[in-house]
Amino acid sequence: MKEKWIFLDIDGTLTRPGSNVPPESALKAIRAAQAKGHKVLLCTGRNMALLSPLLHYGFDGVVASAGGYILYGGQVIYDCPMSRQQLELAIETFHAGGVFCTIEAKDATYGDAALEDFLNQSPGENSEIQRWRAALADRLGILPMEDYDGRPIYKVVFICREDSQLEKARAALEKDFLFCCQTMSSPARINGELINRKFDKGQGIRRLCRHLGVDLQDTFGFGDSMNDLEMMQTVGVAVAMANGNEQIKALADYICPPVEEDGLAKAFARYQLA
Repeated sequence: MKEKWIFLDIDGTLTRPGSNVPPESALKAIRAAQAKGHKVLLCTGRNMALLSPLLHYGFDGVVASAGGYILYGGQVIYDCPMSRQQLELAIETFHAGGVFCTIEAKDATYGDAALEDFLNQSPGENSEIQRWRAALADRLGILPMEDYDGRPIYKVVFICREDSQLEKARAALEKDFLFCCQTMSSPARINGELINRKFDKGQGIRRLCRHLGVDLQDTFGFGDSMNDLEMMQTVGVAVAMANGNEQIKALADYICPPVEEDGLAKAFARYQLA
């Protein structure tokens, strides 16, 4: 089989949301795919700090911060933080609407003081809320917002109760940023990511493939949530997790079982990648 390039979301795809330990079946499949000459890369909304516990598993590269930071073969392929003015405007308008947020640098994440209490009042689940809750519970590099020291920020993650709270932020930022949102009805919650229109997971894959001379038809993408949408629209074969967002599953070429049911390994076997 011709060399394939496999891009894996982390939370809800490679691991249970918020976890840093993939199932053994997934690791075995990844190693088998690499042994056959395929490349396996992380393609995630996490920054480098939050994904770093997974790097010892030997991935071939990283599309991090939803495409804002790309690393392959020890070389930085793309690096695009937001401007300080954009960051200040985002924080100001989110907070004006009573929206809780975290800001993500390459090597650190800073969160609003009351975020953990708000999440603990949100019994509903999707992979991003689970990731936040687990990260806060384990203190996985999420620092108090007041400790922010001015380092470059790539992405803002937000959560609120209703869409009207985002109106000021949308009016100020939507020209330059995509509001990648997921909603829950019970209790009512909106969580999402503010992603620079200069990049997304799909554009990140395109940039890396163009840099390396890889045909997009030779790419696979595995994901479960709305920040995987552009990845699913870009890759040659799109695989969604059964536990994923319905809109993402509608775009998929194949829907595999959830991460807890060895979904990744079963999909690798279906496509003879491992």
